[in-house]
Amino acid sequence: MPEDWQGEHVLLSGLLQKELGRPPCALPEHKAVHKAAASSTLHNPFPTFKFTGPLRPIYPLSPRRSIPDHIPKPDWHQDGQPKYRLFGRNNIAILDKKAQDAMRKVCRLTREVLDIAAKEVRPGVTTDYLDEVVHNACIERNSYPSPLNYVHFPKSVCTSLNEIICHGIPDQRILLDGDILNLDVSLYHEGYHGDLNETYYVGPSALNPSNTHLVETTRECLSLAIDAVKPGLPFREIGNIIEKHAKANNCSVVKAYCGHGINTEFHPAPSIPHYAKNKAVGVAKPGICFTIEPMISLGSYRDKTWPDNWTSATVDGSRTAQFEHTLLVTEDGVEVLTERMEGSPGGRVERVKETKEGERV
Repeated sequence: MPEDWQGEHVLLSGLLQKELGRPPCALPEHKAVHKAAASSTLHNPFPTFKFTGPLRPIYPLSPRRSIPDHIPKPDWHQDGQPKYRLFGRNNIAILDKKAQDAMRKVCRLTREVLDIAAKEVRPGVTTDYLDEVVHNACIERNSYPSPLNYVHFPKSVCTSLNEIICHGIPDQRILLDGDILNLDVSLYHEGYHGDLNETYYVGPSALNPSNTHLVETTRECLSLAIDAVKPGLPFREIGNIIEKHAKANNCSVVKAYCGHGINTEFHPAPSIPHYAKNKAVGVAKPGICFTIEPMISLGSYRDKTWPDNWTSATVDGSRTAQFEHTLLVTEDGVEVLTERMEGSPGGRVERVKETKEGERV
């Protein structure tokens, strides 16, 4: 077993032993008994899957969290199916003043919820606990967590650790000192969606040369792209800006996922690829709302999806980071609707350098 895989192996084994009162190898060997035990104890639900990196899912998932009747819900809350086509439409919505104000409100609430969850990020808590925090914060704001049951996603927030590019499902995995964690929060409030994510350092050991290089490069990619947004900007140009900076820092841009329009629908047009020489259709116009959310990898840009049909990992197990904002194109530039507030957790840090002797400075 490679050295960097041992932490996850030990973690899962330790959790199983704590839960069962005996080492995992002492589980009953009879298949039926083993299956029954696994359904109620901490376990990896995909033991034969060839994972690309150290991370493993730790089940069981907690039950689906409920939404009070008085909170308005998107059309997928019952059957898991949005009633519109996700992409492929060339009609890009131009929002009037009332709709723009509604987007400002839901995006402010989205920022509040992300900040509440981010304050709980620390070694020793589970990603399922963070899901509970996000869910409750949404309810307190009379909002529906947009990911919940969206195409059957089982949770209220995406928690993507280390080599997970996006769409990580909150489970019983404990955050470890040295992890990096992306929290992707989306709210549905009064008929409109807000979308926002950031990557956070978990514990002091996370502030190391490779992590800070990756995370800060990704943060810069988003910032540079936002700086270019104004009326007339071709959407395809955004990917050129992002990939230029990523390549200059010896990183790659994930191509499988992109930014998107957002308003009364969760993922309408336009499509916003983050890689260079893409063929995105359309130009920025005042009144258009969309997201930019680059996913940057220290290694390969290629992805592999876990058997849960959601969790997307880098094919080589390399670490990846992501940042996202919801933007409104204005008459002379852009308004960042999900901008950080004074006191928002996280934020830019200086890159940690490594000396020839391996010391951090």
